Amino acid sequence: MHTENDMNLASGNSSQQKQEDLRTKILQLKAEKNAVIMAHYYQTGDIQDIADVVGDSLALAQQAAKTNADIIVLCGVHFMGETAKILSPTKKVLIPDMKAGCSLADSCPADAFEVFCKAHPDHTVISYVNTTAAVKALTDVVVTSTNAKKIVDQFPRDAKLIFGPDRNLGNYINSVTGRDMLLWDGACHVHEQFSLEKLVKLKAEYPEAEVLAHPECKRPLLLMADFIGSTQALLNYSIHSDKNTFLVATESGIMHEMQKKSPDKQFVPVPPNDSTCACNECNFMRLNTLEKLYLCLLNETPEILVDEAIQIKAVKPILRMLEMS
Repeated sequence: MHTENDMNLASGNSSQQKQEDLRTKILQLKAEKNAVIMAHYYQTGDIQDIADVVGDSLALAQQAAKTNADIIVLCGVHFMGETAKILSPTKKVLIPDMKAGCSLADSCPADAFEVFCKAHPDHTVISYVNTTAAVKALTDVVVTSTNAKKIVDQFPRDAKLIFGPDRNLGNYINSVTGRDMLLWDGACHVHEQFSLEKLVKLKAEYPEAEVLAHPECKRPLLLMADFIGSTQALLNYSIHSDKNTFLVATESGIMHEMQKKSPDKQFVPVPPNDSTCACNECNFMRLNTLEKLYLCLLNETPEILVDEAIQIKAVKPILRMLEMS
């Protein structure tokens, strides 16, 4: 007679075997098709573990451009696939789920942003990399959360600057550079939702913990942070810090790599406002699954395509950023 525990164990084993089978098939297809798998830090752990490169968005596109692969599979969101295609126009770029969009990129439609920019023709346009190819094509220089301060600092103090689309990142860069950039009113739904009240409670529970926060978070939460930085910078800080416990205010997928790099340290996610869940996850990032990754490689679809005219314009602000970095 089989007990409920026996059935659960069998189900667990079956699920584990399915995952292993998918991993084997993915690795076989990758080799057969000369493909490279790129995964963002906000992907689930199983996708990060099978990827050739794990990183933040621009780093993935740059690494993909350096490979000799014929196919780039970008496990992230749509704009990341576009960025990879912009930098590697002759390669086939795939994404496991075409519905994996981005609330921040979506908060800045290209047509509306163009009207905004044209209303301020004497301004230099700086756009965060988390934008569509069409918005990049309207931009003078692209920035990341890592290099935004460095690039803004290179403009004259009296330069008139537009910064889009993230108002929180823009406010943060204004605060650390003493600028008064004109900000587009966009935001990331994940970083907008972190609960200051719940962070205060966590800090009381873990008084020795350091607070790590992404600059896309709101200013009150950033004021509580011990370290503010990009996804990669937060990871690097957690590795080298002599502290053992961290309260992490960015998408919780990064904690997979944090825990791998520092297995003896404790990482506690800062919860969102309107949820009983302890983690703050991007529902778009989580649309990608191991099974979709397999099907994506098998069928070589969905494919990311960027209009050639847009690609030619959009690559210029990226190259300018690389020069200024």
